[in-house]
Amino acid sequence: MHIKLTTGFILFLFSLASCSPKPYSATNKVYAKQTKAFAKKITVTPTNLIIADSLKSPMYPAYTTNFGMRKPNIVVLHYTAQNSCEQTLQTFTKPATQVSAHYVICKDGTLHHMLNDYLRAWHAGAGKWGNNNDVNSSSIGIEIDNNGLDSFSTAQINTLVGVLLFLKKEYNIPAENFIGHSDVAPARKIDPGLLFPWKALSEKGFGWWYDDTTGVNVPVDFNIKYALKIIGYDVKNIPNAIGAFKRHFLNTANDLLFTKPEEKILYAVMLKYLN
Repeated sequence: MHIKLTTGFILFLFSLASCSPKPYSATNKVYAKQTKAFAKKITVTPTNLIIADSLKSPMYPAYTTNFGMRKPNIVVLHYTAQNSCEQTLQTFTKPATQVSAHYVICKDGTLHHMLNDYLRAWHAGAGKWGNNNDVNSSSIGIEIDNNGLDSFSTAQINTLVGVLLFLKKEYNIPAENFIGHSDVAPARKIDPGLLFPWKALSEKGFGWWYDDTTGVNVPVDFNIKYALKIIGYDVKNIPNAIGAFKRHFLNTANDLLFTKPEEKILYAVMLKYLN
């Protein structure tokens, strides 16, 4: 049957589309309200706080002209540990959960940019990378829809690479600062898991990897704790740090001791971080 698309019929279809359900309209309004409040704080000029009688106030204000926005310097990759992208979106839009991320990547490659990159998401929790004890304040959090058991889809990885290319260029993030949640919180987290393609990402410039270790000679006095610390791991608990390293670079969660071949890999990775 042929239907003539009159102007009136087209307008009718448009009105139906405009009335289609938008499940996050309410939380989007909350987002706009909160960002507006932050923007207002930024535009307020500094004040001279009198915190003690001995503190002398200046006769006139003087504001610097040399400043810029604080920029992220770390990218932390996660899997959602949930059953669908929609479930994750709901989790990140409920105040009670107190968790969020800047980006969410669905199984079909759909990208949700949920938070401005300059704002602080609540994704890393208590963690440490190198000397950084507040990873949330300097990082971008990317959640990939995955229950922790399945392989990551090609569409997801393609989208991820596109996002990482943008972030690396936009914020000048060094290769060694593309890491996983388990790297910054080895005592609590194991994501993005054993199936995450770290080697493939490193070949595109996101994270370091090791070369052929056949000819690598590990020094007699090689210190495992020192090597893990150089890479960035929190070494207060060595077994946790070893477990995180093995998940990232060896795709295994087997025992917490290094075999001689595994020591070669640790040494080779450490050299990447020293160069």
